[in-house]
Amino acid sequence: MLQLIQLRWIAVIGQVVTIGVVEFGFGIRLPLQLMALVLATLVLLNILSLLRLRFRGSVGNAGLFVALAFDVAALTAQLYLSGGATNPFISLYLLQVTLAAILLEVRWAWGMAAITSACCLGLTLTYQPLELPDHLSGDLFRLHLQGIVVCFVLVAALLVVFVTRISGNLRAQDANLAAMRQQAAEEDHIVRMGLLASGAAHELGTPLSTVSVILGDWQRVPALQAIPDVAQDVEDMQAAIRRCKAILTGILLSAGEARGEAPAVTTLYAFMEDLIGHWRLSRPAARLTYDSSFGEDVSIVADPALKQVIANVLDNAYEASPSHIRMTAVRDAEDLVLTVSDDGPGFVPDMLAQLGKPYQSSKGKQGGGLGLFLVVNVLRKLGGGVTARNRPDGGATVTLRLPLSALLIQKASTHVS
Repeated sequence: MLQLIQLRWIAVIGQVVTIGVVEFGFGIRLPLQLMALVLATLVLLNILSLLRLRFRGSVGNAGLFVALAFDVAALTAQLYLSGGATNPFISLYLLQVTLAAILLEVRWAWGMAAITSACCLGLTLTYQPLELPDHLSGDLFRLHLQGIVVCFVLVAALLVVFVTRISGNLRAQDANLAAMRQQAAEEDHIVRMGLLASGAAHELGTPLSTVSVILGDWQRVPALQAIPDVAQDVEDMQAAIRRCKAILTGILLSAGEARGEAPAVTTLYAFMEDLIGHWRLSRPAARLTYDSSFGEDVSIVADPALKQVIANVLDNAYEASPSHIRMTAVRDAEDLVLTVSDDGPGFVPDMLAQLGKPYQSSKGKQGGGLGLFLVVNVLRKLGGGVTARNRPDGGATVTLRLPLSALLIQKASTHVS
């Protein structure tokens, strides 16, 4: 509709120029008052169209068809007042038909073709003939040819300009719809994964409790306690069971099945230190260097999902480079930027090209590649993004960018409530 409004402004200016040239340049008398009324109607139509777009943004086929029909009516009125079908500018009807064929559904496009054909036929039957001055009577054919050339150039230029714009808009719309469909499919995939993880967590809770009870009974058996190695093994197994239960609790918490706990209010520095501490505790062999130059600390609402995705990135770096991992946290304007680097082999080109797609993994594991998939989608939900690159000196770098507005207490508490 905006393209049609711009085209209508061009039509108004073009008609004013044409009428001025014909009336004052060639000395051909025209019904200026009636033509000015048509121009004023086009201006009013443009103002009403702009107001409609401001208060009602959506425009369907019917609205576009009506707008094009008004343009056809205005062109028909001007042609009727200036020679009808003998006017070389009658070819401007083709512009309306072309726009209708591009913008509208088939039935609406055929309707516009029928309307313009009827108007063209009507102008061959009834119109107000032009009264040519005596000095132009002998040059009538030459003037008609000149008018045809001007009309052809005008139609060709307008078609190139507006059809390319409209085609670009349609391509952008198609690309946006495709991206939305892809995002919806990925979110549906995440929902299914969450349901499966939640169900698995519930199912695993019972056997883990059973094993924990059995180990507790073993710890009370004097014969087993008398053997130091066995007693230590039982204690290690108990610690492993507690670790598994903590992981399952985290899964249920991320799936929205926490035991009535409110989101934890903390600070960014405390959140990061807690995350790093827990990750180091679960990976005692890992060498993680963490550096924060964020600046002034801010209060945030801790998001378990965000904690999990950062841990996923660290886990991927640890698997690629167990010897050394580097992580930095900086503030870039109103964004939190986390960078994780490793000294591993880096990403293969296919993975960089399809970053965040499920089951894109270089580890050769069945069902692998879901870690970065979850990272990308969680960050996208929070308004951020993920980028990855290979470093020239070896290794890979993953950068997480997250708007602070998604974590700050004012924003987050409003979202939670």
